[in-house]
Amino acid sequence: MSITPLNAQESKTAMNIASGKEKADLAIFDAELLNVYTGEFLDKYSVSVKGRRIVYVGDNAGHTVGPDTVVIDAKGKTLIPGLIEGHTHLAWLFNISEFLRYAMKGGTTTIITESMEAFAVMGYEGVLEFLASLENQPVKILSTAPAMVSVSHAAFGVPREIIRKLMSRKDIVGIGESYWQAVFQEPDKILPCFEEALLMGKTLEGHSAGAKGNKLAGYAALGISSCHEPITAQEVIERLRLGIYVMVREGSIRRDLETISGIKDSGISLRRLALATDGVQPEDLMEKGYMDFVVQKAIDSGFDPIAAVRMATLNVAEHFHLDAHIGGIAPGKYADMLIIPDPRKIEAEYVISNGQIICHEGNLLVSPRQHSFSEQSRNTVHLPRKFKASDFCIRPETTASSFEVRVIEMKTDLVTKETKQILPVTEGEIRSDMTRDILKIAAIDRRIHPGKIFTGLIKGFGMKAGAIASSAAWDTSDIIGVGADDSDMAAAVNRIYDLQGGAVLCVKGSIIEEIPMPVMGIISDLPMETLVQKIKSIRKTLSELGCLFPDPLLTLVALTGAAIPYLRICEEGLVNLKDGKTLGLFSD
Repeated sequence: MSITPLNAQESKTAMNIASGKEKADLAIFDAELLNVYTGEFLDKYSVSVKGRRIVYVGDNAGHTVGPDTVVIDAKGKTLIPGLIEGHTHLAWLFNISEFLRYAMKGGTTTIITESMEAFAVMGYEGVLEFLASLENQPVKILSTAPAMVSVSHAAFGVPREIIRKLMSRKDIVGIGESYWQAVFQEPDKILPCFEEALLMGKTLEGHSAGAKGNKLAGYAALGISSCHEPITAQEVIERLRLGIYVMVREGSIRRDLETISGIKDSGISLRRLALATDGVQPEDLMEKGYMDFVVQKAIDSGFDPIAAVRMATLNVAEHFHLDAHIGGIAPGKYADMLIIPDPRKIEAEYVISNGQIICHEGNLLVSPRQHSFSEQSRNTVHLPRKFKASDFCIRPETTASSFEVRVIEMKTDLVTKETKQILPVTEGEIRSDMTRDILKIAAIDRRIHPGKIFTGLIKGFGMKAGAIASSAAWDTSDIIGVGADDSDMAAAVNRIYDLQGGAVLCVKGSIIEEIPMPVMGIISDLPMETLVQKIKSIRKTLSELGCLFPDPLLTLVALTGAAIPYLRICEEGLVNLKDGKTLGLFSD
């Protein structure tokens, strides 16, 4: 849903209601209003709403109430602006209607999401399809255009003309996260797109993990205006001093808020500090909540409630140049509000979005719209044929008895490094070696060069048998798979082809677990509750097979990502993110 200004008739109506000549649709009385503009609490305040907009804020809204006005008595409870999520990824696992069933309950009324996942598998048409699924929902969902920084040269970048078309859309607020190393390595591909966004008054969202000093300054000089990657208070301060908005991440991938919270005692202004999740997993969404959980965590970490609420409302709105419409409770703004018990307890008793009561005491009163995706979006796993075990064989070109090979070594569940191992040649091939925790890893393109495959080796994944594969591989159009057995790897990939997307676990020729993701190969049709159970089941089975990562499916799909150090994989080979070079399996 795009955000639009009041038209002339709406403006006239708002003026008439505020002056008592016409009546409001909704009025809230006796609220403790948290004013994010002045940083104060206003007791016994009233707010009146007409259509989607607030038309009156003051100490007595009686003159705006008519026989058809819906009246809410806040009974002295706290009224705060609707919460805004400034950086997330909605194009993975759950479909939007299932996500909103839970996200709406806590008071999130505006969401800004990345769209790179859709572009990777369907290009421009995929982004349009994804954006269509976000339209006409009970809350506002905006998006950033894909920068498409990828380890795959075939998937890298977005044509300038496509960026120009996307920037002209009202529901696109800027260009999404652009990993700084890749921007420095390929400026001629990325900077023209940045120029298009800046000419249209849109933002450039940053990703500056590891950058500091002159490199960070050079990155900021491009017009980058936000970053969600700092993990220490000092990293936050360095970016704030350069005029960069910092979105403190508290989501399923990383939880940085508690560590960074020490910044509250530094004496610096927090007006360019925001809160974001960078994505939430289904289980976390169901059990913890969404932005309501993040704001509560900020308060529990010692932030003043006014500062905490600002970091999920006005600060975010100002960053995206949306503060004329959202982010605070004032006449003319969208009527996005929630009533909570008190300033330190972010539990929404009422959620009002676009002037409509969408949730009361945890019960949804308005259902999210279910989007019907096109047949094209349900046919995105393009492989020329079914795969065989032999497709994953690693056969050296010479007849030596052993070779030194590059191996992706897992240092954490997400961070990797390059290591070199000497492995024997057995019957003409290099095989997995479970005794040394060395498995096969393969990336298979399913869109740009369908069927193109690169098979490498990975250490530290932990599986003692079977294979796991997924079609939702970060920043690429690849299927990514890890396995101890070539036949199981082939079976897992072939099952993904049959499902037209998903995550599949195969052991000894049998499909043990699977999550169908038929929408672009990245989104499931399953109810949220079923999805959570399937993810838990995959995690449990993989743990029994020896993989002890907290979220092995996330670990798997991140192996193609261009954001996390250091050695990644795609259908073209291994990629060292330090210099962006694509490497072969065999050491030079």
